[in-house]
Amino acid sequence: MDPYSSGQFNQYQQMPPMQPPKTNGKAIAALVLGILSLMIPYVGLILGIIAIVLACLSFKEIKQRQEGGRGLAIGGLVCGIIGTALYGIIIVILVIALMAFSASTDYYDVLSSIPSLNMG
Repeated sequence: MDPYSSGQFNQYQQMPPMQPPKTNGKAIAALVLGILSLMIPYVGLILGIIAIVLACLSFKEIKQRQEGGRGLAIGGLVCGIIGTALYGIIIVILVIALMAFSASTDYYDVLSSIPSLNMG
């Protein structure tokens, strides 16, 4: 029996093409917010914290649901941590500078030494 004859059908079924796993939406959001936390001043601290939370939640969902997007979640986590740390350090420096400025009496001494202008 010739397997290449025209009267015989191939008895092997073709496998359907494998589809890539669905990408987790929270991982995408974590990456976007993580990048924005680095770019947007003043709001970066809050966006970084949200990115960290979303990345942690997406890790759990990716593991449970066998979804894709683990690399996106890692990128969002890293950017969120860097953005949060960056703005956290800036806030600490500003608080220390304000405390040092308010503790010094030189500012008030300088203002009191300015002669008053009497017109007339």
